Amino acid sequence: MQTRRHFHEALEGLEISLLGLGELTEQAVSKAVDLLETRDQEQAEALIAGDDIIDERYIDVENRWLELLALQTPVAGDLRLISSILHINLHLERIGDMAVNIAKLIVATRDLPTNKTIVSHLLEMGDVVRHMVRTAMESFARRDLDLALSLPSMDEPVDRLNRGMYREVAACAGDPALLDWAVRMMVVSRQLERVGDQAVDIAEQVAFLLTGEFREFSDASHPDED
Repeated sequence: MQTRRHFHEALEGLEISLLGLGELTEQAVSKAVDLLETRDQEQAEALIAGDDIIDERYIDVENRWLELLALQTPVAGDLRLISSILHINLHLERIGDMAVNIAKLIVATRDLPTNKTIVSHLLEMGDVVRHMVRTAMESFARRDLDLALSLPSMDEPVDRLNRGMYREVAACAGDPALLDWAVRMMVVSRQLERVGDQAVDIAEQVAFLLTGEFREFSDASHPDED
């Protein structure tokens, strides 16, 4: 019984660490989105350097996950939680990488001209995806299935804006410097779209944790049409 209690204490500590990692990655996304307006190189470099902390937290959770699994054979409910933690941990680390990618693109294009419409669309996407990351992690913390199931509908405007980015970029073709910036902002758009996808993936793990059944919230074999 004592070993079982220690197991659950360790599992609870692992969950707390994962929630802390979620906060760090949400902050990274928020800072990356803010850079679209400020183009502040010092803040961008701080965000890039800060990814080391996210990576360290990710590795720590993974190592503790392995130790926990070796400690005792978990029952079905615990096994689902352990599995969900492993997958969510990976999705959060990837989100951190995407925030860094955005920051690097901001640094690389800092001296280029910009387009207000493209910036506005990216900011709109950014506001949605950082809220999606927060909502996905809240659904995990609260064990809220309805909240998890809300993620796909939240992702729809992000996908729509990402699909429309090509037209906005093509409109910049008359100015080589502006086009250079716009093409890289299309990459930023894709990174934001991927953050939204990762948040949906986290919600899928929450649904699996709560129902015992895994299903994808969207069918990648039938992509949305423009």
